Amino acid sequence: MRRPLPLALLAVTACIQPLRLAPNDAPTVLARQELFAPNPSVPGPFAVHTMFYGSGKDKHRAEFRDSVTFKTPSVDGSKLATATPERKKYWGFGFDSMPVNGRVWYPEGKGPFPLVLIVHGNHDMKDYSDPGYAYLGELFASRGYIFASVDENFLNGGISGENDARGWMLLQHLKSWKTFNDSVGSPFQGRVDMNNIALMGHSRGGEAVAVAAAFNKLPRYPDNANLIFDFNFNIKAIAAIAPVDGQYTPSNKPTPLENINYLVIHGSHDGDVSSFMGLKQYSRIRYTDGKPGFKAAVWMYRANHGQWNSTWGSYDGGPQSARYLDLRGLLPEEEQRQMARVFLSAFVDATLKGKSEYLPIFRDHRTIGNWLPKTMYATRFQDADFRALADFSEDVDVTTGTAPGVTISGDSLATWKEAVMPLRSGSGGVGGYATWIGWNNRLAGKDTTKFGPTAAYRVTLPDSLRTAWAVGTGTALEFSIAVTNDKPSARKVAKDSTKKKEAGDSTTAKSDPVKSDSAKSKPKAKEKEKEPKPKKEVQDSTPVELSIEVTDAAGIAVALPVSQYGVARRPLDVTVLRRAGADKSRFGSLAEMIPQTFVIRLTDFREKDPRFDPTQLRQIRWLFDKTQAGTIVLSDIGLSNIAPTFFVGGAK
Repeated sequence: MRRPLPLALLAVTACIQPLRLAPNDAPTVLARQELFAPNPSVPGPFAVHTMFYGSGKDKHRAEFRDSVTFKTPSVDGSKLATATPERKKYWGFGFDSMPVNGRVWYPEGKGPFPLVLIVHGNHDMKDYSDPGYAYLGELFASRGYIFASVDENFLNGGISGENDARGWMLLQHLKSWKTFNDSVGSPFQGRVDMNNIALMGHSRGGEAVAVAAAFNKLPRYPDNANLIFDFNFNIKAIAAIAPVDGQYTPSNKPTPLENINYLVIHGSHDGDVSSFMGLKQYSRIRYTDGKPGFKAAVWMYRANHGQWNSTWGSYDGGPQSARYLDLRGLLPEEEQRQMARVFLSAFVDATLKGKSEYLPIFRDHRTIGNWLPKTMYATRFQDADFRALADFSEDVDVTTGTAPGVTISGDSLATWKEAVMPLRSGSGGVGGYATWIGWNNRLAGKDTTKFGPTAAYRVTLPDSLRTAWAVGTGTALEFSIAVTNDKPSARKVAKDSTKKKEAGDSTTAKSDPVKSDSAKSKPKAKEKEKEPKPKKEVQDSTPVELSIEVTDAAGIAVALPVSQYGVARRPLDVTVLRRAGADKSRFGSLAEMIPQTFVIRLTDFREKDPRFDPTQLRQIRWLFDKTQAGTIVLSDIGLSNIAPTFFVGGAK
């Protein structure tokens, strides 16, 4: 996506702030390799060929005019978008005759091979975007996929409200691929596996793939029912790279998706889509048909918007953004694209080829330390078998869960509330709800060694739910944690109102508020004068440590450290603008709230204490026993029955 940003007021050469990067924990977090499957970013055994298909009469691009293997008919998209006279003049056609153009990388062999389409986002329409995914096309074709980069440059430039057209065009390409596969004598006859299709999109294209997946199952266009849809392709997976969300809303509603595998990736230093907008679509996806599936989100520190496409480069707002974007903190382009190779290739292998050995990648990125560029990541995950104990969206009662009969309570908490998780850009919540939990175990007073009872947050299951869900040895506990910078004050000690009476205190002093107040005022003022100025607190970068404890019906309680299953990293401040203070002024917050998912098998607790019975799970507690004070945002608490292949090395 390319759009002018409202940053013209920045004095580019003045007040350039010092480079700010968070300490990199990759040497520790990515120190090991637990997954010993083949690296999905390594080229496969197939020889790779290329070809083009398209109109055969493109005015500006010779490959779609002179080099097409298949000539494709134009399609009428005028009900979805409107072309200006200037645009028509440049391209030589209007939106009533949009070309179906694509560049293809494909493997040598009879197949059939799964089909993957990728579509770019908005950019200068004269600076063509579709060649920028060649690095993925070559990789995917070598690993046994037909990979096509779709040309939608005619929908680029100064245009808005066209993301429905972008999604619809992807489905027109699938129609062409069905023709290529079905036509007698076609070079691709019988070689395309139309039962295994994935769509990928970048920026506006990242929203377009969700729109395409939604349109694929509809009989008519939601905003003009005179346009009939007849698609129903077997799209099994969609992947979004730094997508927008909400630029198109069918019937003015957020795009709904069900029963499809979904992956979204985003970079912290994105100078165009400045928040992890794809988390909105992630939160809306539901699984209702009882079939396997999963959704995953991956956040990469120091990645930007454009470097996922090799032709876009570092300037996320176009060449003019060199005046206001700070590029010093960006990862090298090749490292950013290496991350895309790993996650996107593993995603299609898992969803189109059933290679479940790659599923642990999406649960916990620490399992593939040798494959990833050495920066910081956060991963969010949920599979189709997930059942929510508490997703915090059902009502305003903080003591009840989502599933019937689930109750919630807290012990010694300083903060306890439920709310929507915000985006850094302030453009609404991510569509998911969560609970804010703050604690401080230290008791207020001069003696800093005194602590009260350990703060805790508790979820209790009814026996009927445990039975209905068949909780047992194949069950895993899932939840996500984001850490905030909020640190509650030390815990106040409750006063004993009977203490002074028992000591023989005068009741007269208590009954005379004037005398009592004046007697107390002077010492207080004197103490205040002597009180030293508080030192500016240095922001703590140490990950939050806590324990997760489960209890069975017999009262057997077992606790494990959460850090065994992921990193509850504190917020990472990000500055993408050159001018000092500009990020704070524009966004309000320098950090994005990115939850990290934790998945823990109930049998892991039994391994620690064999007396614990997973089939009798009664209670789950988050014990704030290892970090004195802090605040976390806890979301998506639930249970799932995950196959053993989903785990690597016991996740330890």
